[in-house]
Amino acid sequence: MHKSEAAKECFMKSRNRDDGWLTGRLYFNREDKRVIIKRSRSGFGYTMNLGNKWTWIFHIIFVIIIVTVIPVILADCTRNIDPISRTGFYFDTVIQITLYDTEDESVLNGCFALAEKYENLFSATKEGSDVWKINHADGKTVTVSEETVKLLITAADYANRTEGRIDPTIRPVSELWDFGSEGEAHVPEDHAIREALSHVSCDNILFGTAPSDETGESVYRTVTLTDKKAAVDLGFIAKGYIADRMKEYLLTQNVKSACISLGGNVLAIGEKPDGSPFRVGVQKPFAETGTTLTAVEIRDTSVVTSGIYERCFYEDGVLYHHVLDTATGYPVDNELASVTIICESSTRADALSTSCLCLGLEDGQKFLDAEEDVAYLLITKDGAQYQSEDFQ
Repeated sequence: MHKSEAAKECFMKSRNRDDGWLTGRLYFNREDKRVIIKRSRSGFGYTMNLGNKWTWIFHIIFVIIIVTVIPVILADCTRNIDPISRTGFYFDTVIQITLYDTEDESVLNGCFALAEKYENLFSATKEGSDVWKINHADGKTVTVSEETVKLLITAADYANRTEGRIDPTIRPVSELWDFGSEGEAHVPEDHAIREALSHVSCDNILFGTAPSDETGESVYRTVTLTDKKAAVDLGFIAKGYIADRMKEYLLTQNVKSACISLGGNVLAIGEKPDGSPFRVGVQKPFAETGTTLTAVEIRDTSVVTSGIYERCFYEDGVLYHHVLDTATGYPVDNELASVTIICESSTRADALSTSCLCLGLEDGQKFLDAEEDVAYLLITKDGAQYQSEDFQ
């Protein structure tokens, strides 16, 4: 056979061997009607028959999708959404909810519906609330919501952990001081403070069970104040609890970027849409509102600050603030001006910040150092700062 004919025959055999395989990976056979071909010579998987017109039609359609559809999807995913925000007045403070990844106003409606719900449960001053009913029951047993009892039990637990330095039954004393009245607060008579103080003790609270509204099972739902003049106040923990419940609600609405601000309680959901953290300023004690001493960057966590510089008044040149000492009935008097707590649970941060403020610098630091996953910044009246290693 002539050399050129032999070479041609060898090429054709190579081209047509295995019915169309060119390189072991590419397949070309116009007579084969199949589009998808199983690889028989080079490993596992499948390839496409380049000799079939439908293969090329598929590739053209695929390129059209890549060029037209994918950019639209990417543009929709990366489009800028203007944050929506709303403010209101609940729990004797201004609250603000800001949502960064949705423009659905109904989600904000849901947040403020929760604010109203919990004010109707936890407010000590709103007539008809759960707490109001407990305080005006004249020693009788009151059936309230499961959430009210749950939070009251948590508050009582912090009273036990601080050996009574913080106590949800402080209400008889705080009513005398009336810090919520604009320009009307004054120092009560000493004998009135001592009398009110005699009714402050978590031992005056009895919890009982009743059927759950949801399941019918027996749960803690009743509260009895064994001292008829006793009264409860959840002010040192309620805002944190409400912030946590708002976060739970927003997550059910697929919100992944939001900031909940309830006075000194700030709770971040996720991070900002551009991937940056939320920045929360720490108020400089006794400075003009908005004057920050430092700022912290947070993602998906809570920052709570309690201080003696708000809800206060001066009388005869002496500062009187709303954080009351359960031992004296007067405002706590120690080195601390403010306490800032960072941790995942806003309920916990709220309770810890006030607890530490009542305990003072040394005992407060020991108390917080015993807590896990908690960062803190303590600021004294003379401006000194004490912080945990992980506070940033």
